[in-house]
Amino acid sequence: MTKSAFQAIQAIDYSVIFVRDMTAMRHFYQDVLHFQFLRELSPNWVEYRIGNNTLALSKPGLTASDDPTPTGSASLQLAFRVPPPLVDLCAKELTDQGIDLVSPPTDRDFGHRTLFFRDPDGNLLEIYAEI
Repeated sequence: MTKSAFQAIQAIDYSVIFVRDMTAMRHFYQDVLHFQFLRELSPNWVEYRIGNNTLALSKPGLTASDDPTPTGSASLQLAFRVPPPLVDLCAKELTDQGIDLVSPPTDRDFGHRTLFFRDPDGNLLEIYAEI
């Protein structure tokens, strides 16, 4: 069996969300979810620190000129883990800020308590805890 250089990958270092509305997305991730602002490399590239990872918001262009995902279609799902008591507190913070929940906090058969909602571009976001 041949070893691959790809086996050296140990983690996802950063994730990029291609955005339609940078202003709305920055407000959501910075002011609603309170993600730690890391840096702005240009008006079309903004980074937030989440634990050991970076979440970047980007307007397509430099390396991808794909058409945006149609409105009403999620292009990705991100799951953010929190301690069990915080799932319900996150739901309350979201609803207090006028964010609609796709699914309220729910205990799942597979051992997670989950909460689902969408960002301004329609991407599906999950807050979950292992229970």
